[in-house]
Amino acid sequence: MSARALKTGWFVVEGLNSFATTLYFYYFYFFTQQQFGYGSKVNLALAALNGLLYALAAWTGGRFAQRFGYIPALKLGLVVMAAAMGLGLGVGSAAAHVGVMAMTVVGACFTWPALEALVSEGETRAGLQHCVGLYNVVWAGTGALAYFVGGAILDRAGLASLFWVPLAVQLGQLGLTIALERATPGQANRATSPGDGPAQEPVVPQAPADQKVFLRMAWLANPFAYIAINTLVAVMPDVAGRLGLTTTQAGFCAAVWCFARLGAFGWLWYWPGWHYRFGWLLAAFVTLLATFGVILMVPHLATLLAAQVAFGGAIGLIYYSSLFYSMDAGDTKGEHGGIHEAAIGLGNCAGPALGAVSLHFFPTQSGNGATAVSLLLCCGLAGLLLVRRAGRT
Repeated sequence: MSARALKTGWFVVEGLNSFATTLYFYYFYFFTQQQFGYGSKVNLALAALNGLLYALAAWTGGRFAQRFGYIPALKLGLVVMAAAMGLGLGVGSAAAHVGVMAMTVVGACFTWPALEALVSEGETRAGLQHCVGLYNVVWAGTGALAYFVGGAILDRAGLASLFWVPLAVQLGQLGLTIALERATPGQANRATSPGDGPAQEPVVPQAPADQKVFLRMAWLANPFAYIAINTLVAVMPDVAGRLGLTTTQAGFCAAVWCFARLGAFGWLWYWPGWHYRFGWLLAAFVTLLATFGVILMVPHLATLLAAQVAFGGAIGLIYYSSLFYSMDAGDTKGEHGGIHEAAIGLGNCAGPALGAVSLHFFPTQSGNGATAVSLLLCCGLAGLLLVRRAGRT
C-alpha cells in the first residue's frame, strides 16, 4: 500500500473517532439529565472531572505514543473506549456511568495524539500545512455531523444508542487500524515518508525566529477556547429547555458553531497567510470572549444562532493555531500532540468547574456561571498579551 493510501486510511480512522467521541461526550449530559435528573450544576461538575482526566491522560497518551509507537497507542485507546461502551450498555447506576465516562476519556487520550502524529509525520512544511488542514476539516466535519444528528439518534433509538452506536464505530476503527498496521511493515511510528505532501513549499512562509513564542501563545489560548466549549456543552440541556427545544431540535441548533468551525478550518487550510501573525490570534480570542456570554444568556434563538457562527470561527483559528504550531515546532510530534490535547483538557476542566462552583454558591442567579467563566476568559486574554509582550523583549 502506498504512503498516500495509508495516510488516507488514517484520515478515515480519525473521522470515525471524531464521530464516536463527539456523539458520546456531547450527549452524555442529555443522558444524565434524562436518566438521573441532573441539572447544570452537576453536569458542569462532571464536565470538570472529564477535563481533569483528559488533561492528565492526554499528556500520558502523547508520551506513550512517542515511546512505544503511534499505532500501538491508537489500538490501546480504541480497545479501552470500546470496552467502556460495552460496560455502559450493562450498568445502570449514576456512579457506574461516571466510571464509564472516565474510562472513555482515558481511552480517547491515547487516540488523538497518535492520530495527529500519524497524519503529520514525515511531511515537509508545505505537506504539514496540507495534512493538518485536512485533519482539522475531517474531525470537525464528522464531529459536527455527530452533534447535528445525535439528538435525533437518541430520540428515535433510545438512550442506549449513546453506547451501542459509538461501540459499533470503534470496533470498525479497530479493524481498520489493524489492517493499516499490517500494510505498514516495520513502521510503528511512521505514517508516510518525507515529501509525500503536495508541492506547495513556496506558498508556505518559513517559521519566524519567535516560533516558540507563538507556540506558547497558542498553547495558552486553546485551553481557554475549550473552557468556553465545554461549559456550553455541559449546560446545553438547560439552554434547550429554556428555549423549549426537544433533544432533536437542540442537536440541530447547538451544532451551528461546529459547522462554523468547520468552515473556518477549510478557509485556514487553503490560506496559510495567518501563520505566525499575532493579530489573527488576538482577534479570534476577543471574538470568543464576546460571543460566549451571548450564547449562554440571550434568550432569543436567532441571536443564539448568529453568535454561534462567530464563536465557531474564533474557535477554529485558535485550535488550528495550537495544532499547527505543535506539529511545526519539532520532531517529537506524539509528545507535542499530547501537550496540545492536555491543554484542551485543562480548559475542559477549568471552565465547567468555575461554573459549577458559581451555581453552587449562587443557585438562584443562573447568569453568574456565565459571568464567572467570562471573567476567566478575560484573564486568558490578559495572559495572551503578556506572553506576546515577553516574547518581544
